[in-house]
Amino acid sequence: MAAEEDTRTARKRRQIMEAARPVFLRNGYVGASMDEVAALASVSKQTVYKHFTDKEQLFTSIIMDTTGQVEGLAKMVTATLDDSDDLDKDLGELARRFLGELMRPEVLRLRRLVVAEADRFPDLGRTWYEAGFERSLRTMATSFARLAERGLLRTDDPELAAQHFVGLLLWIPVNKAMFWGGADHYTEADLEHLAQAAVAAFLRAYASSGSS
Repeated sequence: MAAEEDTRTARKRRQIMEAARPVFLRNGYVGASMDEVAALASVSKQTVYKHFTDKEQLFTSIIMDTTGQVEGLAKMVTATLDDSDDLDKDLGELARRFLGELMRPEVLRLRRLVVAEADRFPDLGRTWYEAGFERSLRTMATSFARLAERGLLRTDDPELAAQHFVGLLLWIPVNKAMFWGGADHYTEADLEHLAQAAVAAFLRAYASSGSS
C-alpha cells in the first residue's frame, strides 16, 4: 500500500512539473503564476503546495530535472568517438547530432531561462551547468584523450580541445539564437554547413598527420 502511495505521489509530482515547465519557460520566474500551474495540472493550488513548498522549489526542481537530458549527449559522444577510425566522418556525425540536440527550441528556451535567472539563483545556474553541459564536455575530453593515445589526435590538453570543438560548433548559432529568439531561422542545410566547418577547423588544429 505504501509503495502504491509513493507511486501515486510521484505521478502527481510529475504531473505538476510537466504543467509548470511551459509556464516558467513562457513567463520567466517572476511572471510564472502558481494559479496557472495548478489549472494546467488540473489540481488545486493546495495540491501544488503539498508537493512543492513554494514557487522557488518548484522552479528549482524543473530546472534540475532537465540535467538528465544531457546524459544522452554524453552517451552520444562515447558511442560515436570511442572506436573511431575515421575522425572526419565520426566527428561530423557527432557535430550534426550535438548541434541538432542543442538547437532544439525547448532547449534554447531553457538555456535562456537559466541565464536570465542566474543572478537570482546563482547556485542553481552553476549546478545546472556542471551537472549538464560540463558533464558532456568532460565526457568529450575523455574521448579525445583516448583518441590522442591512439595517435589520431594531437593534444596534451584534451579538456581544452573539447572546449575548442564545442566552441567552434555552437558559437555562431547558439549566440544568435540567444539574442534573436527561437531556432527556426536556421535550416537543416545551415546547421549542416556549420557542423562541417567546425569539424574542418578542429581537425586542422588537432588531427595527427594522416588521421583525418
